Amino acid sequence: MTDTELISLARQAMARAYAPYSRFRVGAALLGADGAVYVGCNVESAAFGAGLCAERAAIAQAVAAGCRDFVRAAVISSQN
Repeated sequence: MTDTELISLARQAMARAYAPYSRFRVGAALLGADGAVYVGCNVESAAFGAGLCAERAAIAQAVAAGCRDFVRAAVISSQN
């Protein structure tokens, strides 16, 4: 998995973000030591603080799949 491929997967996850309030979309992709890639996007809630950041979403997906060791991560946002 190249850095470019990992960034591309983070960008695809960012496109699925749910950010109706801030319009600040974020995507993350983690390359696990097992060779699998785990992705996540931010999810906002009307209840402040109840949202989920992209990095935590990706980590939760990895842990749920049994992965706890990571090689690389890519995080991308819709803003500079």
